[in-house]
Amino acid sequence: MITPEHIHALLTSDVDDPKLILAAGAVVVVPASALGTERYQGALEVISRRDLVAQLGTDVPSRQELEPIAARLDTAATQLGA
Repeated sequence: MITPEHIHALLTSDVDDPKLILAAGAVVVVPASALGTERYQGALEVISRRDLVAQLGTDVPSRQELEPIAARLDTAATQLGA
């Protein structure tokens, strides 16, 4: 389940070009360069920080803004069968 904490971790990550992904049943933030490696083979990319900030219009949303975003992304991931 994608939570507001996952969204916050994506926004505050210090890795290069962070992406929120679902891999082996876990929600994790990884650098874009990690995608396609054997460790994350088959992972589902949920959203990048760049795309999230573009949607939000800010990289410092309030806690109240994080909850509906997490719910929307969780629903989308569930519909994709992740």
